Amino acid sequence: MAPTFTVRHRRMPTVGVGHHQVLSVDDIWWRPPTYGDRHWSTLHSGGSRRRPPSGGAVPWRPPYFPLPGVKLDDLRADPPFVDPPLDTEVEDEQYPTIRFSTTCPVYERTGECKHGYKCRFLGGHVRKSDDSTLELITDQDKVAHGAVSETELNFIDPNTLKLLRTKKYPRPISDAYLKELQDAIEDEKTENHVEDPTSGTQVVPQPEDALPSDNQPTLGPEDIQKDTAAEDHSQFDTPDVPMRPAEKKRLHWNGMTYLAPLTTPFRRLCVDYGADITCGEMGLAASFLQGSKEEWSLVRRHPSERTFGVQLAGNKPALLVPTAETIARECAGTLDFVDVNCGCPIDLVYKAGSGSALLDAAGKLGTIIVGMNRALGDVPVTVKLRTGVKDGRNTAHRLMPRLGPEWDAAALTLHGRTRQQRYTKLADWDYIKQCVDAVRAREAEEDLSPIPIFGGGDCFSAQDYWEKMASSGVDGVMVGRGALIKPWIFTEIKERREWDISARERLELVRKYAEYGLSHFGTDTAGVNTTRRYLCEALSFQYRYVPIGLLEVLPGRLNDRAPAFRGRNELETLLASENSQDWVKISEMFLGPAPETWTFTPKHKSNSYESQG
Repeated sequence: MAPTFTVRHRRMPTVGVGHHQVLSVDDIWWRPPTYGDRHWSTLHSGGSRRRPPSGGAVPWRPPYFPLPGVKLDDLRADPPFVDPPLDTEVEDEQYPTIRFSTTCPVYERTGECKHGYKCRFLGGHVRKSDDSTLELITDQDKVAHGAVSETELNFIDPNTLKLLRTKKYPRPISDAYLKELQDAIEDEKTENHVEDPTSGTQVVPQPEDALPSDNQPTLGPEDIQKDTAAEDHSQFDTPDVPMRPAEKKRLHWNGMTYLAPLTTPFRRLCVDYGADITCGEMGLAASFLQGSKEEWSLVRRHPSERTFGVQLAGNKPALLVPTAETIARECAGTLDFVDVNCGCPIDLVYKAGSGSALLDAAGKLGTIIVGMNRALGDVPVTVKLRTGVKDGRNTAHRLMPRLGPEWDAAALTLHGRTRQQRYTKLADWDYIKQCVDAVRAREAEEDLSPIPIFGGGDCFSAQDYWEKMASSGVDGVMVGRGALIKPWIFTEIKERREWDISARERLELVRKYAEYGLSHFGTDTAGVNTTRRYLCEALSFQYRYVPIGLLEVLPGRLNDRAPAFRGRNELETLLASENSQDWVKISEMFLGPAPETWTFTPKHKSNSYESQG
């Protein structure tokens, strides 16, 4: 007999839309069957079996672990929200902790599970042999299909990581470029020798850094070619001839939707809903060069991502140029662009001279972009930046017109806030238009082909998207927080409508995220826990969505904070809960009970604000 559920109402303040009561998961209680002695069990290998008490009610927890085979038809708007499968399997006496009727999400898609006996869904890809031992099974048809459609790309082998850690990885292009930079600096020192009239000695100006400053001339591609032509390198083993800017791949992004850099499972989810351009999370160039396994995981690409790039942060050419060359070699043929982050406002990044600190170091930034272009071959370099560092001191209108014509940046993305603003106040789309006009004016003056320019900030609906495009002249809008709160925004944009998505459809979105997370992070214990953490992080944004069927004015705004409300059904109310424990319990619907000691605290406060000096 299937378990039944009741809702325990309690007195509480009446707030929100229509003065309805607010319920949480703790109000949902589980009443066990009145007959049958079948034990409910945790279905992971080695788990302990549990039996509901014979009488009374206990706080609700998902009765099955886990439910990877659940589809939209199995989801309900009322408790228990997920229909458990019929419990017709007879417990195996020899292996009581394994349910052979479960399904492994990785095996179902790829035909094999790399975690083998460590998989928490072991029953989905194991069988008993003639001698009653367990053996793993493989579906060769799915393996052949999954090798093309499901296997992630850009895995870095251990030997490469070892070469990076021991600083033995060859980078001839970067070495040559950095040597040319150093030679240029030495030549400038020689030319600037002056004689002190009081002592008769020569005074050599000492630069503050071994990098070009804003007052020093930035080497462009033509300067480098002139410098190298002065020497005879015919007797040396030199890299291939540098690719000219005209030979670079051009980016044709008009009419395409662009998701801000985020994790692989979330990018897959947004691709399902219509995202065209995706980018990996920001990686630190220094960590790439040190062979960090975690950093190199950021370049992994799923085959469903049609246009994919990698975003790098660093503070000097000696870090970013070698990183670009290494990525170009290790990810050959699987990258569409590499993005330079000039907008990260995080203190740790900014104080190291990376991210938004590069906005005030135009000479250094130009040298970085020129070198990366040379190291990446035909892979274009794009730049993401903010309007400036401090409030009231915007600088992007002077920097952006130089990025394409002088340093061959292939595309630009401008977030309409300063570094000091972080995510407070509204994005300045009037200033974005001013910057776009400045770039287009220089392109027209020098008869250059226009490059794609994307804006960013406060896009939360199809109406926002198309109005901002029309008013600012951008080629598209990068969507970040709007997609985190409502991943289906890309469907709304492409269909030019507001989608009153149902609670069941939103729960299906959560299920898919859990499945994609298991495919990416793994189905062993560590992978399940990591997937749960990222799923709860996603729910920490998605709870802020207010169904448009409850709004008095359309469309909703990104920075609006609705009071607590009760949705149109119990599931919609649950998805709007701001209690982090409720997010954990939602994850348990698809990932099973969380470990007793496992807790979750949201790490990202997107509206954090701190005045910067």
